[in-house]
Amino acid sequence: MNDSYESFAEKAQEKKLFDYVPLLIVISAPSGTGKTTLCDRLLQEDDNIIYSISCTTRKPRGAEEDGVDYFFVAEDQFKESVARGDFLEYAVVHGNYYGTLASTIRQALNSGKHILLDIDVQGAGQIREGLALLDDSDPIRQGFLDIFVAPPSLEVLRNRLEGRAEDSADVIDQRMINAEQEMLRADEYEYQVVNDDLDQAFQRLSQVVKKESEIYE
Repeated sequence: MNDSYESFAEKAQEKKLFDYVPLLIVISAPSGTGKTTLCDRLLQEDDNIIYSISCTTRKPRGAEEDGVDYFFVAEDQFKESVARGDFLEYAVVHGNYYGTLASTIRQALNSGKHILLDIDVQGAGQIREGLALLDDSDPIRQGFLDIFVAPPSLEVLRNRLEGRAEDSADVIDQRMINAEQEMLRADEYEYQVVNDDLDQAFQRLSQVVKKESEIYE
């Protein structure tokens, strides 16, 4: 975690590898806000953005492939990585471990790719806490960008969840409780994008990524 890295600006100017700052784009949002759709559009419309692949101790499901959907690892291996401080963030969900390896993020950034991490507010908080432990020239610290995608209101969010007709009333109620708690942490993010209109929200999201990736002389 204390390794030093050449700055992106120096890479761009001296080695002419790329003329922008590769970003770790962390996006969080309450369920039903449209985050997945916005993230998919970012990936489709910018070849320089790739999706972060997490590690998990759960077994593959269906046609999931190791190294494509997740890195599937044994629990002992995961815990060893935790002890070494290899993860930017990790959590236990339904008895399985999930985490984001710092090495995966650095590899993408050093190759000139933006890497997109769709994560909850707790995971984003873990990453922010870890940034202080990184060298100033670490690509993760230099390229960190966090964005909270918010609904126009909690009432609109409930209407969207009910309109999807995918969840029971109890599940929707729980999602709304979670959303209220997540909204309380929205100010922790550098940017907030309100998804009232999908096209406008995507335009705003794209503008933020472009702005933050510019290198200023």
